[in-house]
Amino acid sequence: MKVFFRRIHLYLGLAAGLVILSCCFTGAILVFEKDLQMALNKKRYYVEAATNKLSVDELVKNTQKSFPDAKINGVKIYTDAERSAEINVSFPPKKEGTKASSNAGVQTKPATPQRQPGYTIFVNPYTGAVLEKYSYRETWFYKVFAFHRWLSGSESSIGKLVTGISTLIFLFILITGIILWWPKTKKILKQRLKIKWNAGWKRINHDLHLVFGFYSAIFLFIFAFTALAWSFEWFNNGIYKVTNSPLKAPAPPKSTYVADAKRISFDNALSSAKTVYANAEFYNITMPKDSTEVVNVAALNKNAAHESATDAIYIDQYSGNVVSKLEFGERSLGAKARSFFKPVHTGSIWGTPSKIVAFIVCLLGVTFPITGVVMWINRTSKKRKVKNEKLEVVEEEYI
Repeated sequence: MKVFFRRIHLYLGLAAGLVILSCCFTGAILVFEKDLQMALNKKRYYVEAATNKLSVDELVKNTQKSFPDAKINGVKIYTDAERSAEINVSFPPKKEGTKASSNAGVQTKPATPQRQPGYTIFVNPYTGAVLEKYSYRETWFYKVFAFHRWLSGSESSIGKLVTGISTLIFLFILITGIILWWPKTKKILKQRLKIKWNAGWKRINHDLHLVFGFYSAIFLFIFAFTALAWSFEWFNNGIYKVTNSPLKAPAPPKSTYVADAKRISFDNALSSAKTVYANAEFYNITMPKDSTEVVNVAALNKNAAHESATDAIYIDQYSGNVVSKLEFGERSLGAKARSFFKPVHTGSIWGTPSKIVAFIVCLLGVTFPITGVVMWINRTSKKRKVKNEKLEVVEEEYI
C-alpha cells in the first residue's frame, strides 16, 4: 500500500512542486509585510505626538486642498497618539480623447475610462500636513502578493486557477506524506523525529524531507486549507453552508431622509461612534453613497480576537444618531469563521510568535519540493545501479 501512496506523493509533487515552492517563498515574504512596511516607512505611519489634534473635518479639508480632484470615501482615525490619520480617496478615471479616423468626417468612439486604483492619503493629525499619497497596488509588496495569489496575473486569470489546483494537490501531498512517514516501530519513530547530521549528504537530505516535513505538516495543511477560500468560490460558500449561515451579511439599516437636510460631518460621526465604543484601537468612518444609507463606522476593540474582528456602528447620516450596531460576536457563525481565515493564513492570529512560526514553516515549504526531487533522483539512480549489477551477473553466467 505504501508503494501506491509513494507514487501518488511523487507524481503530485512533480506536478505542483514548482507552484508550491513559489507560494511558500512569497508567503514567507508576506508574513512580515505589515511589520516591514511600518518599520521601513515610519514617516508614513508615525508622527510626533503633540498636545491637540485637529478635527477630522479639518484633516479632510486639508486633503481636498492638496488633491482637489479627490473624492473622500472614508477616514481612519487611531487612538494611538503617534499614529497618522488615513484618508481613503479615489480619483476620477482618466478619459481618453476621441481619435480621428482616416476617413474624413468619421471619429472613433471614445475609449472606455480606465478604473483608477484607490489611494490612502496619510496625514499628520496635529498639523494637517499630507505625509504621503499611497496606493498598495503600486508597491513591490503588491507584486509579491500578486505572484503569491495569481502567479502575477489578474484575479480572473489562469494563474488563480493554477494556484488553487496546486493548493488542493498540496493538501493530498501532505496527507500522503504523513502516511509514508508513519513508522512501524519505536526505533524507526526515533529516527524520523531527528536529523542524523553526521551521516552522508543523501541521508541528511532524506531526513530534512521527512523530519521537517512531519513537524511542519499540520501548519502547512492549515495554511493551504485556508488559502482555498480565496481560490475557489465553492469553497468560500461552503464555509457558510457547513455552518448553516446566510452567505450575505444582514443589510444595514437606513437613514431617515429629511428634505433639504445636510449630511453630518466626519467629526459628528466620530463623536457618535465614541458614545458606543469610547476607546477603540481605531475608527474607520465610511460615508454613505446615497441619500438613504447610513454612515458606517468600523471600530476595533483593543481586546478583539484578531485584526479583522471589528464591530460595526450604523449612524443616521442626517441626525447623527446611532441607529444600531453589529458587534463581532453577533455575526453569524459562518461570518465569524470566515473572518479567521486571513489572520490564520498570514500567521498574524497570535501576533509576532505565530508570525515567526509561519515564516519558518513557509521557508521549510520551499525546501520540500527540492529535497523530494533529490530523493527521487537518488532512488532512481540506486534502482538503475542495482538493475545494471543484476544484468552484469546474468551476462557473466551466460558467458
